[in-house]
Amino acid sequence: MAIRDYAQEFINRGGIFRDIADRKETLWINDKYLPFEMVDAVTELVVSDDDIADAARRLERFAPYIRKCFPETEADNGLIESPLEEIASMRDTLAAEYSADIPGRFFLKMDSHLAIAGSVKARGGIYEVLKHAEDLALEAGMITEDDNYERFADDDMKEFFGRYTVQVGSTGNLGLSIGIMSAFLGFKVKVHMSADARQWKKDLLRSKGVEVIEYEDDYSKAVLEGRRDSDMDPSSYFVDDEYSVPLFLGYAVAAGRLKGQLEAKGITVDKDHPMIVYVPCGVGGAPGGVCYGLKRVFKDNVHVFFCEPTLYPSVLLGMATDMHNAVNVNDFGLNEMSEADGLACASPSGFVTRIDRNLVSGDFTVEDGRLYDFMRSLKETEDILIEPSSCAAFIGPVTLTKSEAGRGYLSAHGLTEDKLNDCIQICWATGGRLVPDEIWDKYMNTHITY
Repeated sequence: MAIRDYAQEFINRGGIFRDIADRKETLWINDKYLPFEMVDAVTELVVSDDDIADAARRLERFAPYIRKCFPETEADNGLIESPLEEIASMRDTLAAEYSADIPGRFFLKMDSHLAIAGSVKARGGIYEVLKHAEDLALEAGMITEDDNYERFADDDMKEFFGRYTVQVGSTGNLGLSIGIMSAFLGFKVKVHMSADARQWKKDLLRSKGVEVIEYEDDYSKAVLEGRRDSDMDPSSYFVDDEYSVPLFLGYAVAAGRLKGQLEAKGITVDKDHPMIVYVPCGVGGAPGGVCYGLKRVFKDNVHVFFCEPTLYPSVLLGMATDMHNAVNVNDFGLNEMSEADGLACASPSGFVTRIDRNLVSGDFTVEDGRLYDFMRSLKETEDILIEPSSCAAFIGPVTLTKSEAGRGYLSAHGLTEDKLNDCIQICWATGGRLVPDEIWDKYMNTHITY
């Protein structure tokens, strides 16, 4: 595919843009990163602490319903939450294999194992579906906020929701969260899936009664067609991963819950005990919401990095060019399929690239083949399986202290050796719980030269 003129102008500048065009692993440090207290002065933070707290309360109202209908949430009393696991053996293995200095304590935030949908999308996707259901039920007078929300499991509620349709465009995991939850509530559901979506995810959705519409094109096409189809039906609601505030809020709630998990482990996050978080990134919705929530809670004591495939660094490009959703990786000559299906988004969310422009610390890119090596190492060291795309997060701690850009960031932000020794580093696992055994066997035996 030919490189577009505007993209060539960026590539001619060299540096990060040349590396992207050459498909090289790289680290972009955000040139517009600001101390948190300054952010509100230069950008409109359209999502407030009160908005996030309201989303958290809504999830608590739905907890009795979730607990009743999904027994796997019993331990968390109906809240959809994931473990925070220390993975010291994985840290030691990565440090040895990649000659990397990985200071502090090393954790995996296992959104890969969230109930119901088995991915980080269970946060935003399920939250938005529940909010939509609540809005419809409140408007119809079928429930009040003071009622026991187990009421949503009643047959007449399912019959009511059966009058409505929920639609979404997806590479896979968002489609699973929207499809499974919507169908369970009683909605008619259409999931528009891009060419790189895994077949097992399509099969699983169809087994739940979801209509899956396939495209021989990328994620952007699936979203475009899904939005268009939904707009033609007044009873249809489109979950828009690129622009949805409710979706974003569902992800942002994770920060407050993480704070509680850290406190339960006796871990302090402050100026002398910083936290560094690495989140795999596709269109930007989930990592954007997680980053925003973390900065709201921990402010300058947390440093958040996104991690993308070398073949689909769309959020990196959207921010680094300041073109936001107008940029497309294909314009830079990147048009191959990626093994990181959940991250294969050619254009980023304009909403996320704007709202997180001054908040995210930077963005790593990673070769597809390395994802499988990380996956096998995690299985061997910790007996934990997460999807290859989830493993993009491990490029961060492996590269941060080795790269010139990473060392420059640490120095600029006063992250001295003693502070790093007392830090915690968290890799955010984004999917894996629902992967069939035969697919795991295939993943474990996939080796790609890089």
